[in-house]
Amino acid sequence: MMEASKYGNTHFIYIMSEANHDLLRAVDKYGRDMFSYAVLHRKENVLQLMFFLTGYRNLIHYSTDKFGNNLLHLAAYLGPSSYLNNRAGAALQMQREVQWFKAVEEIVAPSCRKAKNDEGKIPIQIFIETHKELMKEGEKWIKDTAGTLAIVGILVISVIFAALFTVPGGYHEKTGLPIYLNQRDFIAFIVFDVLSILTSIMAILFYIDIHMSRFARNDFLHRLPQKIRSGLLLLSMSLLFMVTAFNSALAVILQYSKVRLGLVLDVLPTFRKMLWDD
Repeated sequence: MMEASKYGNTHFIYIMSEANHDLLRAVDKYGRDMFSYAVLHRKENVLQLMFFLTGYRNLIHYSTDKFGNNLLHLAAYLGPSSYLNNRAGAALQMQREVQWFKAVEEIVAPSCRKAKNDEGKIPIQIFIETHKELMKEGEKWIKDTAGTLAIVGILVISVIFAALFTVPGGYHEKTGLPIYLNQRDFIAFIVFDVLSILTSIMAILFYIDIHMSRFARNDFLHRLPQKIRSGLLLLSMSLLFMVTAFNSALAVILQYSKVRLGLVLDVLPTFRKMLWDD
């Protein structure tokens, strides 16, 4: 039964509980029951099944193993690699660990949060100690990701900023204003250029804020992942605006080229006639 709980085999647990309901209260040589194994190995489906089968929650409130660890102590230990590898990146792995710890914290008695094991440690102390390396890796992963995306944002700003001063069609010699200032495609080019710059700047500000973060345990829960996602969304919007601006500029250029080609075609017959008359 313990192995079934460890590997999340809910079907086997259900069948065995139907055969002998007392098996749900069995413990191993370390004094750990099925709830303990489900928490230690991050098996949410087993926890849900056990709640359904036992019908009451007091079973987990005061259960401790031979080392004095309650369920929150077990949740504080670093999860197995098979569980962590389901998330790409150390920061997202750390986020999942914090989520699991807080989820178990909600289902145990409040006294479990301050309870000490045989080593005199409360659950949060164990969590910090066992996740120290993962937190460092998560901090490095987030900073590297933010730095890379910030470079992309700076490149976008450089390209778009330069495009604003080399407008398609050129400028009037006398007024200095763009030739196609009143055309719809040209206005769209200017608007989307500006939007691309603004969204890139906002994305870079998000990434600068990430580099200035404390990288505390709870920062990995919502704040840091949300800032990475928000910055990535803004950067994606900036690239989309840049492509749209490019299409608008292309439309202006093709129209300008068409006008010039029309002038050449209009002049060509006159030029041929002059040659023929000569």
